[in-house]
Amino acid sequence: MRKDHTQEEEENEINLTPMLDVVFIMLIFFIVTASFIKEPGIDVNRTDAFTAVKMPKANILIAINAADEIWVDKKQIDARNLRGKVEQLLAENPKGSVVIQADNESTHEALTLVMQACKQAGVGNVAVSALD
Repeated sequence: MRKDHTQEEEENEINLTPMLDVVFIMLIFFIVTASFIKEPGIDVNRTDAFTAVKMPKANILIAINAADEIWVDKKQIDARNLRGKVEQLLAENPKGSVVIQADNESTHEALTLVMQACKQAGVGNVAVSALD
């Protein structure tokens, strides 16, 4: 009699394993397909441009502030180390493009240094960000 009662309880339980499998598969799908936005780490006052062209999502964002400080991934980087950092980011995403966000008050020299470092690192697509 005891045996029949236990068997009946087991038959009445809901098996959650298939539901958990589906939930984990959906979680993995959303993680893989999510696009992660990288920010340079500082706010930059960009200039207006009449010939601005919308660019698809850039993978490497470099910001130059008014004091000519260079920022990548929320960290200030010395101009001498920029090439190595860009090479590292390019190795993570070989098809990546670079967008430079230069402040209105930054110098052309700082922008040129950043562009040269990107070209020396092997970046094929370098753009300068402007306001829409």
